Amino acid sequence: MPDTPITRASRRAAATASAPSSSSPRRHRLAATGAVAALAAIAVTAGLVQAPSALAALTDQPSDAAVRKASSIAQDAGIALTHAAALNNVVAATELPLDVPEKAVALSDLAGDVKALQDPEELTGERLKALASDVVEKAHEVRAETAALRAALINAREAEAARIAAEEAKRAAEEAAAEAARIEAEKAAAAAAAQAAANTVEGAKATAREMAASRYGWGDGQFSCLDSLWDKESDWNYRAYNPSSGATGIPQALPGDKMATAGGDWRTNASTQIAWGLGYIAAAYGTPCNAWGHSQATDWY
Repeated sequence: MPDTPITRASRRAAATASAPSSSSPRRHRLAATGAVAALAAIAVTAGLVQAPSALAALTDQPSDAAVRKASSIAQDAGIALTHAAALNNVVAATELPLDVPEKAVALSDLAGDVKALQDPEELTGERLKALASDVVEKAHEVRAETAALRAALINAREAEAARIAAEEAKRAAEEAAAEAARIEAEKAAAAAAAQAAANTVEGAKATAREMAASRYGWGDGQFSCLDSLWDKESDWNYRAYNPSSGATGIPQALPGDKMATAGGDWRTNASTQIAWGLGYIAAAYGTPCNAWGHSQATDWY
């Protein structure tokens, strides 16, 4: 049987049969892209889809509220940094010993984070949130370190003030003691000088005249007799001593320790001897003139 003649129609049919059953890859991609875009547009318009996570990471910008909060945190942390830096300067200038491990608050880490937090346009929302949290934590640490350092400085100042006050009190006490000792020394010197003057003949007579008048009402007449009596007995010498009888002092007390009733210093004080002698005369003779008369008659009184 002869071959079927190849006609133009049969060639088109054969070409159609041998061609790919679908369009080219490029057309497929274009079609797919268009379909996806169309579906995405529809979904976004309807509010039913969210951007994929990779796209969200690229487009996650901080909200205005987050930026404002970050600014407030940065400002608050900046105040903490300012206070800490000022305290560091004060501590650096003092020579007082501080009971803390570190003599300065560390500021660099917080300062760097605050600087970054003050430029939120360079940060994603998540990064801004994390950085703000770090700044809050570090600012808290800086405040705690500042408070501890300030307390140590206050304690050191109080200790120094107490030390100075103690030294001043000690110095004042020493000065007061020295002044009191000086006054006592002056009093003792004055008393010694007065006693030395009173122990002289003239001093003893002046003491006897005053004591006779003030204690017994004896005037100059009686004192004249007293003067004669004790001039005979001792020459008004408070150190007079009779080795044969043991009579002692201006009034020639026998024994001498009788005069202890007038004072424990009877050995060295003419006034004590005079006080005892006047009392003896008043008790034994009534007046110095009576005693002087008896002495003249018997050579003793």
